[in-house]
Amino acid sequence: MANENDSRSRGRFDVYGGQYVPETLMNVLAGLEDAYNQCRENEAFEEELRALLKRVARRPSRLYYAKNLSEELGGAQIYFKREDLNPTGSHCINSALGQVLLAKWMGKKGVICDTASGSNGVATASAASLLGLSCDVFMGIDDMARQRGQVDKMHLLGATVHVVTNGGFEEGTWKDALSEAMREWSNRVEDTNLVMSSAVGPHPYPTIVKEFQTLLSKEIKERCLYEINRLPDMIIAPVGGGAAALGAFDAFLEEENISLIGCEAAGEVLEASLSPSALTTGRKGIFHGMKTYFCQDEEGQIEPVTSCAAGLAYPGVSPELAALYDSERVEILSVTDAEALEAFAKVAAKEGILASLESAHALACAISLAPELPKDQVMVVLLTGSGDKDAEEILRLLEMED
Repeated sequence: MANENDSRSRGRFDVYGGQYVPETLMNVLAGLEDAYNQCRENEAFEEELRALLKRVARRPSRLYYAKNLSEELGGAQIYFKREDLNPTGSHCINSALGQVLLAKWMGKKGVICDTASGSNGVATASAASLLGLSCDVFMGIDDMARQRGQVDKMHLLGATVHVVTNGGFEEGTWKDALSEAMREWSNRVEDTNLVMSSAVGPHPYPTIVKEFQTLLSKEIKERCLYEINRLPDMIIAPVGGGAAALGAFDAFLEEENISLIGCEAAGEVLEASLSPSALTTGRKGIFHGMKTYFCQDEEGQIEPVTSCAAGLAYPGVSPELAALYDSERVEILSVTDAEALEAFAKVAAKEGILASLESAHALACAISLAPELPKDQVMVVLLTGSGDKDAEEILRLLEMED
């Protein structure tokens, strides 16, 4: 249920996956917040995290000038923030390293995580292996079918991968995986931490995940000042749960002359019942322990959603991103599957880069907006991941179009 007026929705952390959050788990969440705040104030923790990000994640990631694409479009100069070049293939390694290190400092023996595109599963499995913790990954059966390579990587990294279905039916996606991961964690809180894939779920998770991703905007600012001697005019990022976008926007929130554009997945058609555009077509409700915008029916039931990009097929969005949307600091655009595939193909042809389907949604917005802007304008597009994981799915989708 997502209806915010439902009497069962009252309380600090209300529901996750249709269940009440028990008092014991509320205490665990409060303890997690305390541990997180203490670690972030501990220079030894921060030093270890910085070292891991540099050695393992090869921070900072590159800022790449898309010269061919910029010249063809004839408008703004387009730069890519290349998280697709990270060792595990996506921006998820930033938050995974932080959350797994936090678990280790808290004395936990293992971690549990949810994943949709497989990116958080691979990143968490890698970080857990490196830091000596066990790892259990929960993934929907539908997402496993289209991200088989990612599942193989998780197994090879030593993780146990759990197949998730929706209520016994032979279907299951991101929201189902997150529900099961939270249920499992509630039974294992003594020696296990939950590694959240995005800035969603009960507090303090939206804050923790977002904070571990703020290095994205800091690096964008630093590299722009160093390489082109100025700040960008526009930042564009894909929006699923919202962690990547929040991380890319954070250092620019006070720069009112810089446009911040989030790109939601519309699925096949915007405003269709399966469209995951929570900010564009949804309304406020409560689910997975947070109050924000959700795709829901008139009775407050969460709607099933689909997208060509598994990492964007979530029926809700981060509460903080929702607040930025409400305040009109962040603009939200919607991109259909067809538009994302077209953008993927154009960037592959012009720049020789295979972007993830999640990233392709941001690229579609950039390709649409750039020609309307002056040539002295600069936009930075966040490439959240590599298209290697999507190659088989993209070929399948292109064959269907033919």
